Amino acid sequence: MKDLVEEKGGFKISAVLHRMGGDLVVVLEGGRAHIGAIGIAQPRLSLSDPEKMSATSSVYTFPGHKEDDIAKAMAQEISRSLGCRVVVAAGLHWDGITPEGIEEVIGICRSLTANIIEEARDK
Repeated sequence: MKDLVEEKGGFKISAVLHRMGGDLVVVLEGGRAHIGAIGIAQPRLSLSDPEKMSATSSVYTFPGHKEDDIAKAMAQEISRSLGCRVVVAAGLHWDGITPEGIEEVIGICRSLTANIIEEARDK
């Protein structure tokens, strides 16, 4: 599978995709390389509408890190959309990032999520 990179507002984030059978592993990296949080998700039928797909998810965050919301949301959306198990290992860190910078990074990650789904569907 193809690696994806997005850059906006001085923030560059890459997503390395790896298929493991029918499942998908995503390594999300931006700024200083590390692992800050791991999100996992498994598809299931929605509890409120069994005609729709949803996902059950969990997240592990290493102490002092803040990637948990991004890792979990990305894993859930990809799992729900593709109908497979997903693991997202996320490491995003920029010294002195502002609240506006954080919003920019979240937007990039949302865009990457959509691109990951599109790329993985094609394979």
